[in-house]
Amino acid sequence: METNNQYLETRPVGSLMRQYAIPCIISLLVGALYNIVDQIFIANAAYLGSYGNAANTVVFPLTVVALAVAVMIGDGCCTFVSLSLGEGDTSRARISVGNAIVMTVASSLIIAAVYLIFSDQIIAMFGGTVNEETFGLAKEYFFYISLGIPFYMFGQALNPIIRADGSPRFAMISTLAGALVNIILDPIFIYTAHLGMMGAAVATVIGQIVTAVLAVWYILHMRVIRPEKGNYRIRFALSRRILVLGITSLLSQISLVAAMAAINNMIRLYGAQDPVFSQEALAQIPMAVVGIVMKFFQIVISIVVGMAAGCIPIVGFNMGAGRRDRVRQLLTRLLSLEALVGAVAFILVEVFPRQLIAIFGAGNESVYYTLFAVKAFRIYLCMVIFACINKACFIFLQAMGHALSSTCLSLVREVVFGVGFALLLPLFFGLDGVLYSMPVSDLLTFIVAALLIGHTYRDLKAGDDKELALDT
Repeated sequence: METNNQYLETRPVGSLMRQYAIPCIISLLVGALYNIVDQIFIANAAYLGSYGNAANTVVFPLTVVALAVAVMIGDGCCTFVSLSLGEGDTSRARISVGNAIVMTVASSLIIAAVYLIFSDQIIAMFGGTVNEETFGLAKEYFFYISLGIPFYMFGQALNPIIRADGSPRFAMISTLAGALVNIILDPIFIYTAHLGMMGAAVATVIGQIVTAVLAVWYILHMRVIRPEKGNYRIRFALSRRILVLGITSLLSQISLVAAMAAINNMIRLYGAQDPVFSQEALAQIPMAVVGIVMKFFQIVISIVVGMAAGCIPIVGFNMGAGRRDRVRQLLTRLLSLEALVGAVAFILVEVFPRQLIAIFGAGNESVYYTLFAVKAFRIYLCMVIFACINKACFIFLQAMGHALSSTCLSLVREVVFGVGFALLLPLFFGLDGVLYSMPVSDLLTFIVAALLIGHTYRDLKAGDDKELALDT
């Protein structure tokens, strides 16, 4: 009988990828739907429209900050647990789960407090002052979202830990349950009760509470790594290791926030100089549109990250067990699938941009809304294939325990290129420069990622040959 997840070393790689990646993809897609569903219902409410869309775009990166901290703890713990189980150390895995739970609760309360105390300044920092209507709606939405931050972070952090315990299906179900509650309540609160941005936010928070409650239930019924009473005492060396392993997840999310802050402010600055969007009644359109394009990209990236993150327990266990041949097989399969996802996304944004923007209430808006949206989809995501491969490379290196390589690559993409080009290109191309920043960043990052991927293959092959020689 296989215990302590030993089947991760024996079952076929393709079967394991399906078992772990599909629930992970669904979990992340459903998690992404929280904000996307809010935006769809907001956009199609005539009394909110593009103002509500712009307000949602302003608040979105602030929810990503909370998500970044949660996934750093959750993914770091997931990787640590998988490596520990691969080495046969169940006790250390349990301690890491207890420490991860304590860190999640403490950090979520701090973030919620900061958001509630400094809401006006934070909203202004992310471009919420584009006009008075947008600022008011953003402030209303942000207040209620901030109240739900502890529940949101707890559910998101526990999701990868639940997968590491060998229950990817439950991780999927817990996230799905919360999102379904949100989808049901959104139209009731926004259309029937006319609660506006408050209604959208409250529906989201109630869904997050459902996910958090299910996560608590699972902690009490874990299969392999249920923490014991003494495991909740913080062990600083172990906690630091968890955070180091999860720092790539933090950077991939938090750097998105930095890029979005730069993008939102460049849109506000250069939109005011545009002959069309300098008009007060149209000023919010570029911010609303770019937010929608990024939401579509978030759906694509949820699939990409889901496939890669679903491999973390498998990669970590096999690295710990010395099965580098299986890790190499996983990498080959993963990169092929990620490129396929990127190709499908590329076709959608280049061929069907009008249909995509129509989902977000384009029929209620000015013709300039649709025209700018079509251009934004086609330019901003024209290198989406490379973006998918880059993201897979970040996470796979993290899963192997190569935190430094993963972190450096993530920093180059999201901070050096992502923020740098978002600030630089508008100086030469105006509002269009904001759109060019994404494909330029992805293309340059892919060149670096390709070199790292080649090195990783050679490293895995060399390690496998060395172990084979020792065995003989």
